[in-house]
Amino acid sequence: MKNFLRLLPVLLLAGCAHGGLEPDRARSVDLSGIGHEMIVLGEKLDDPYSLDNMQLAVRSLYPDKAARLDLRPTDIYVRFLPKDDVQFERLEALGLELVDHPLDHRIVREGDYYQDPEIGQGQITWQYAVVPADFSFPTGILCEVLDECYIADNDAHTRAEDIDWRAVERESFRLTGNGALLSPDTRAEGESFAPAGRITVLDEESNNGVPAGLSGVKVCVNSFVKYATAYTDDEGCYEISKSFSEDVRYRLVFRNRRGFAIGVNLVLVPASMSTLGKHSPEGIDVTVDKDSDWKLFTRCAVNNATARYFDRCNEEGDVSAPPSNLRLWIFRSLGVSSTPMLQQGVMVDSGKLGEFLGDYASLVKMFLPDITLGLKYCHDHASIYSETVHELSHASHFIRAGKEYWERFIRFILKSYVTSLGITYGTGLEEDAGYCEVGEMWGYFFGNLLFRARYGRGTPAEGLTQWFYPQILMYLEERGLDAAKIFSVLGPDVVGREAFQEALSDQYPEHYSVISQAFDRYRY
Repeated sequence: MKNFLRLLPVLLLAGCAHGGLEPDRARSVDLSGIGHEMIVLGEKLDDPYSLDNMQLAVRSLYPDKAARLDLRPTDIYVRFLPKDDVQFERLEALGLELVDHPLDHRIVREGDYYQDPEIGQGQITWQYAVVPADFSFPTGILCEVLDECYIADNDAHTRAEDIDWRAVERESFRLTGNGALLSPDTRAEGESFAPAGRITVLDEESNNGVPAGLSGVKVCVNSFVKYATAYTDDEGCYEISKSFSEDVRYRLVFRNRRGFAIGVNLVLVPASMSTLGKHSPEGIDVTVDKDSDWKLFTRCAVNNATARYFDRCNEEGDVSAPPSNLRLWIFRSLGVSSTPMLQQGVMVDSGKLGEFLGDYASLVKMFLPDITLGLKYCHDHASIYSETVHELSHASHFIRAGKEYWERFIRFILKSYVTSLGITYGTGLEEDAGYCEVGEMWGYFFGNLLFRARYGRGTPAEGLTQWFYPQILMYLEERGLDAAKIFSVLGPDVVGREAFQEALSDQYPEHYSVISQAFDRYRY
């Protein structure tokens, strides 16, 4: 919905001590060479965590105990082939951690996604998971069992045995030909570590130039089928519950603990994943900034802007937070953004939406976006923040206005963009322009309000040259009608400036004069 300029890419590094962790446990790592292409797989490896291999390792280290120790699978390594987003979401609702590539292959080149060559483009690829041995498989979803596994961390019974399970794991690595994968930090001493560290994002114009924590993002680590996750806290700190003796792969999954998800990878997954590569099991510290990898930076910046927006709405209670399952898509090649709220059930002209999204239109059929962020002209954290909170302001408005209002609003935006050579808002004289007038007046007003709160009152405001004049609401806010009062009247019947003025006057008669002054001051 909003044309806007500024932003660049991202990634640097920093360490921190937090939560009582040892100060130099986590390692600052250089991620300047990370890639976002498709993962390239090498040969299949012999999984040291398979039940058979763990039994062999027990016999090798504990021949006397092995005979009476009956290992049973703790987990099953499986893959699913969901046919659509409904089946995909059914699997996620079961608490499964789904990965789009096999976990027991050598990775020749890291990347953010994988598409099985036997699965056609435009279809969801195989999704791999490690499930408990007693898992009840859902009906109607194609599934294939790949292996039975033994992961001692998941077995409360045998952990009580007088057996060093870390030593058994290391022995299994050696017996399967994977000994070289053991971390140099653990190879000699026989130690293991639960990864912990901190992920931060630098916004040079805010927070006195101090990096802020990447809030609420899922950190995933794995070695073969031994898989663990943890969410970062508001300071960006994470602590993994499982311990590893070998270097592990680190990835960030941008499905926030608040519920919203950030895409898109040009593959059919609802949330983007950024690989951080293979590093020490002790943990890693990373600082992301505007000179780092572009995709990682924008995902982090949008995540934090959205997380702060949700927290602000929920804490202050003056403006409704967007739906918790909000789905945001980021596009580097687009210069315009929109808030179609498709996942929330809004129906729009798919043809016009296709022209708006260009090459990305086919993805809409599977995983419906609520917000699309076109960041082509964004070059720093501040511009990403502005673009994001503007669209989130629309998502809050949707909560009050409803689907019917939104369908007409978005239809107007798309039609104006497609038929007016990219003039997103038309001229104000077209049919249904009143939906755009109120929607964009609010979007620019509240977005500007949040931008000023973060970056200072001297910052420029956006949208002031548009025909719908967000200055009207800025004028009211400066004279006592705050955002809460303005937002309270944004119901489904408030279409156009006259209806907006009338609703405000009826709701707040004590402000009648200033409301009249504001609307009379700005006329087109």
